[in-house]
Amino acid sequence: MTALGGVWRQDSKPGHRQECERVLVAQAMIGPDGFHICSDEYLSFGRRSYRLLPEDAYVRDLVQSRDGRLVLAADVRLDNRADLISELGLPVESARVMPDSAILLECLDRWDEEALDRIVGDFAFALWDRRQQSLRLARDFLGQRPLHYHRARGLFAFASMPVGLHALADVPYGPDEKAMAEFLALLPRAGSRTFFKAIERVQPAHIMTVTRDTLSSRRFWNPRRYSGKPIRFEEAVEEARARLDTAVSARLRGVKDAVGAHLSGGLDSSGVCATAAKQVARRGGKVVAFTYVPREGYAAPDSRAQYPSEEPLATETAALYPNVEHVLVRAGHMSPVANLDRLYFLYGMPFLGLPVLPPNEEIYRQARERRLTVLLIGSMGNFSLSYTGLELLPELLRRGRFLSVWKHANAIRGGSGLSRKGILAQTLGPFTPLPLWQWLNAHFTGRKHDILKNSALRPEAFDEHRLGSLARKRGFDFTDRPRQDGFEQRVCSLHQSDLGSYNKGTLAGWGIDRRDPTADKRLVEFCLSLPTEYFIHGGVQRALARQVLSDRLPASVLQERKRGHNAIDWHEGATAARADVAAELDRIAACEPATRLLNIEQLKQLVANWPQDGWHKPEIETAYRRALLRGISAGHFLRKASGANR
Repeated sequence: MTALGGVWRQDSKPGHRQECERVLVAQAMIGPDGFHICSDEYLSFGRRSYRLLPEDAYVRDLVQSRDGRLVLAADVRLDNRADLISELGLPVESARVMPDSAILLECLDRWDEEALDRIVGDFAFALWDRRQQSLRLARDFLGQRPLHYHRARGLFAFASMPVGLHALADVPYGPDEKAMAEFLALLPRAGSRTFFKAIERVQPAHIMTVTRDTLSSRRFWNPRRYSGKPIRFEEAVEEARARLDTAVSARLRGVKDAVGAHLSGGLDSSGVCATAAKQVARRGGKVVAFTYVPREGYAAPDSRAQYPSEEPLATETAALYPNVEHVLVRAGHMSPVANLDRLYFLYGMPFLGLPVLPPNEEIYRQARERRLTVLLIGSMGNFSLSYTGLELLPELLRRGRFLSVWKHANAIRGGSGLSRKGILAQTLGPFTPLPLWQWLNAHFTGRKHDILKNSALRPEAFDEHRLGSLARKRGFDFTDRPRQDGFEQRVCSLHQSDLGSYNKGTLAGWGIDRRDPTADKRLVEFCLSLPTEYFIHGGVQRALARQVLSDRLPASVLQERKRGHNAIDWHEGATAARADVAAELDRIAACEPATRLLNIEQLKQLVANWPQDGWHKPEIETAYRRALLRGISAGHFLRKASGANR
């Protein structure tokens, strides 16, 4: 990975090189292996290096086109590197010592912005065109690498992380309260707004062009749904399997003897871990698989939808591969609020899931102890390989195929065990008027969707920022009503993905490079091209993934219909840290921006009425995981960013 930074003094003021150096120095934790700067008359930009790939050893300076017109600073890992070298016709021997940034520049020089359609991998880059006096910034289609910018009269500056921009005297320091209100209301991110005022983000899958007078941005990734006659299901299984193999292989680049991997009881991380084990075994390597489990003796209630511990299924997967070292991680006793200051420094944004923070940090810590540098994950599988396919029912209903709805509904009841009520809700919910849906949902489930109660957002802030109308504009439904179209649902979720800052923070904090094969563009696009029927084949949800992984996972994992509970014993650590939670709330209450957004009294009532048991009841879990801890995360960020009682 690399840290990027640049300063364009469009007002012709001197000192831009020194300012660029400050931007890069402020990001030293994500680029400890030296930096390079290119300066033109009023522009300086560059990068700090973090050597993770074999070719990173050949990084000497910013790369330039042969005619000197283009200069590139890139944070990039090319996962189709060999294909690009072949398409470009580069000599194999010379390409062997070219870093990925040099190959990326060759692509941009040859194909201009059309190169973005050919590239597979994680990237953020800044491309300076000396002839046109234009700067182009871009990020990969899922935002795996971050890139932020500040624009003001006479100044444009950019950096991988906000901390780089805050090194400039011209950039104000403070929170963006509107963005924080959206965060508290659980709205998905949209647009260029960040959590800091006067700092914006280059959106994932976008390329932005900056000149002295203009700034424009366009989305370059717009996947197409399938058309025409699809391939047979069996052919789809073989193709998806091959693409998963390719995706995992690409993300093993730079791994020597061992690679880390998340291993749950589910399909995605299990499939990634097993595939990696098969591939590294050929060269005598091993996979260190980390599974988060509750403490020994933890008593979890029975659930029809979730199993309490990942350990049994994960252990069966690991046992299939002699080169898998299975590490059970227990962190339920750890406080979710102990490292808030460090989170602020590492991620530059409020942390979304404080309840799962202790197990994640413990996995990173143990991975670092074993000197691992790469951790494989499977976080995007739900939108690619292991999509459930449940939107098939409303899709068929919308097309008027009533007999097919009946046929598939019966198959789903038998294959996936979904109840009649669940099938009716999935089929008719997308077409039900919202007030009626809310009433039916409350009547049959007993759950009322009260976003203010669940989010700890003050009613005045909800109204002031018009969050209800904003949610409707973005197609977001606070009631979790099913969608009509599986393709649109997945594409919408993919467009909202932006894990770049989390990935950088993990690298900065623990030296761990998170890589996700289920986010490989070739795999994602292929899965999006398939008809929904293939994902719920024979009435079984996630049917494609179950077939693809049938040659590498145990039957127990393939046949499991329940989901794992993410950090089921999180409340024990939170309970032990109750005094710290209360103390943090007192500090938050002294911060004016926090009091404008947060219902402090509601949060204090939750702390005062701390439950003795019943932590797995939906109303308790929602109140404490979603309202209290999310409110603490937001409040801490607000007080740090506003400079209050720091």
